[in-house]
Amino acid sequence: MTDLARPDRAEVLEMLAAFGQRAAEDVPDELGSLELTWLIAEFEQRYGIEPDLDDEAFEAVRTVDDAVAVFRAAVLAAGVAASGSTAGGVAGAARP
Repeated sequence: MTDLARPDRAEVLEMLAAFGQRAAEDVPDELGSLELTWLIAEFEQRYGIEPDLDDEAFEAVRTVDDAVAVFRAAVLAAGVAASGSTAGGVAGAARP
């Protein structure tokens, strides 16, 4: 099972660093919509979890810390749902 403490700030910075091929320490704390879109796609690929972000929630993610909180919540929700599933997947959350 995925570590429920993940992703941490360092991992989110690493994912963002790949966008624009830069070092993690060069990633600004504030996120633009293009960076957030990239980050969501990277998160979905790594974790196989689609974070539940409506337009309002998407707009509320403005910093790296905001993104960490959203992605941790998605991992926790998937972990809780998966623990009750016999197939080990999360209905509606895992990518096909």
